[in-house]
Amino acid sequence: MNNFQYKNPTKILFGKNQIENIVHEIPANAKILLLYGGGSIKKNGIYEQVTKALLNFEVIEFGGIPANPEYTILMDALKIIKEEDITFLLAVGGGSVIDGTKFLSAATLFEGKTPWDILSKNIRILKGMPFGTVLTLPATGSEMNSGAVITRKETQEKFAMGGPGLFPMFSILDPEVIKSIPQRQIANGLADAFTHVLEQYMTYSVGAFLQDRLAESILQTLIEVAPKIMNDTSDYEAASNFMWSCTMALNGLIQQGVPSDWAIHMIGHELTALYGIDHARTLAIITKSHYTLNFEDKKEKLAQYAERVWNISEGTLDKKAKAGIAKTTAFFQSLGIKTKLSEYTTDYKGTAQLISKRFEERGWKGIGERGKVTPKIVEKIIEMSY
Repeated sequence: MNNFQYKNPTKILFGKNQIENIVHEIPANAKILLLYGGGSIKKNGIYEQVTKALLNFEVIEFGGIPANPEYTILMDALKIIKEEDITFLLAVGGGSVIDGTKFLSAATLFEGKTPWDILSKNIRILKGMPFGTVLTLPATGSEMNSGAVITRKETQEKFAMGGPGLFPMFSILDPEVIKSIPQRQIANGLADAFTHVLEQYMTYSVGAFLQDRLAESILQTLIEVAPKIMNDTSDYEAASNFMWSCTMALNGLIQQGVPSDWAIHMIGHELTALYGIDHARTLAIITKSHYTLNFEDKKEKLAQYAERVWNISEGTLDKKAKAGIAKTTAFFQSLGIKTKLSEYTTDYKGTAQLISKRFEERGWKGIGERGKVTPKIVEKIIEMSY
């Protein structure tokens, strides 16, 4: 196992009726900017619960943060933060709203030339404005980590950011919110969390036995609850396990002491930036091709995954590894998620070359756990995903 240092300061309030406890988590004299997305929280009762809990605070609202948090829209929110002397941010939504709030937390205290530098120059954030979250859509794990991804529509770019200054102070996780989530978003959440685990697990062994078992248990739990929560979003037991698995998939715990990949995400971000495809679905598009093209580097872990997660006990190591890839693709498809780029757009020709060129221009010589996925290999992965 590799050396590591781990600290996660986010307080989790999990279960029914936890929203009312916000009052105990926010500083008494805080002036709050309440951030949310398209307004679904006003239809499912969450908005009413939150505003009731905030009656004794001065609150200004900012809605309309899109599914891929857009830089230009967030800059409008940043203007309000500064004009109104906001002291606390509260994100009520899924990963996109929380990611947007993290960017605002960083941008408020940023002393550089332009907040875009935080993203384009990958500046590590050590201090941000305090914020909390009320999770309405399990998927990204953003409610318990310090990372975010922001899109800029005008340049068709999507960049990650983060740093120890961007952990939420607290996050409310009430599984009952899942009752109102559309099936497409449930599927996305399952696929997103599943791939988050794979990115931290499907690399090579460093003798981190517990980390492997933790990752495998999250994958097994997602597989077990997927049909239950897809069929009945009011199943509280399934919803609870789904929500907590999504959080555990990316709160930093399972990646301690082990190598991680993230090439699937880095390529997937480009597909979202170019075509607006749901983030989780871009991951499903890329996963099979990435594992197939980098098979030799990953086959031992793929075979272990096939054995432990999918109970495939027969065949050679290579056959088990290939079966693991096939099972992963079938899992995505069982959620109703298409796994080829050509199933999302007819305008895909030249995509591989364009993304490869972008990586080259950014100086990204090699990504993945071994740094061996060069821009040319990225090009081949995308072409295999057509």
